[in-house]
Amino acid sequence: MVASTSDERRRLLFDFLKPPVLALQEFVALSGRAFVNVFRKPHYFNDISLQMDVIGVGSLPIVILTGFFSGAVMALQMSRALNQYGASGQVGQIVSIALVREMGPVLTALAVAGRNGSGIASELGSMKVTEQIDAMRALGTDPIQKLVTPRLIAMAIVLPLLTIISDFVGLIGGYMVSVPVLRLTTASQYWSTAWRSLEYNDIAQGLLKPLVFAIIISLVGCFYGIRTTGGTQGVGLSTTRAVVVALVWVFVTTFFIGKLFVNL
Repeated sequence: MVASTSDERRRLLFDFLKPPVLALQEFVALSGRAFVNVFRKPHYFNDISLQMDVIGVGSLPIVILTGFFSGAVMALQMSRALNQYGASGQVGQIVSIALVREMGPVLTALAVAGRNGSGIASELGSMKVTEQIDAMRALGTDPIQKLVTPRLIAMAIVLPLLTIISDFVGLIGGYMVSVPVLRLTTASQYWSTAWRSLEYNDIAQGLLKPLVFAIIISLVGCFYGIRTTGGTQGVGLSTTRAVVVALVWVFVTTFFIGKLFVNL
């Protein structure tokens, strides 16, 4: 009786762990094939340029708005504390470091994940449920080479560029609040403290994070899109899972990358 109960518990534990372990195995296999295909022919440059346009140009409005108001809100919220200590002239330094190190990469990744990560999952999911991916395999085309790798390359190129734009626009937003609105400091002091406070460590961190985020967002979106089952309802479910998982991993990886650079 005791042995049968123990076997039942092991079976239940195995049934509970089997789906996530299988999903992790499939994700690692997909990621490995996508990275290997970067160095293999054929290279679908038209697909890469199309995805760069969809992800980069299409995300510009939301990235600019997010960056501007994040810098503006940061300067607005810090104004009271800085005035208490007579350090209002350091608002440019605070906005610059916070944006370049953390806020710029993370907020840009969240915006792109919500807009393009979901789009990738829904697009590939629709292709999967309508058997277009199976048709590509039947015609001798590698779906990973054709669908996943171009999106991975495009996202890895575009997301760091979007982050740079977001950081710059955020500094402008902080300037608009600090100088013309609240008159915390002068324009020359704001921009001088903003760029002098940045070190190579900050810039490296601010460029490495969006590159890692781009890999996560693109591969997670493609993974859940290709694994879609169950018709249109399955497409919606895959899209939701792709966005949620990508957002969680963005926060997890930014912590570990930040911890790495703090130790350095």
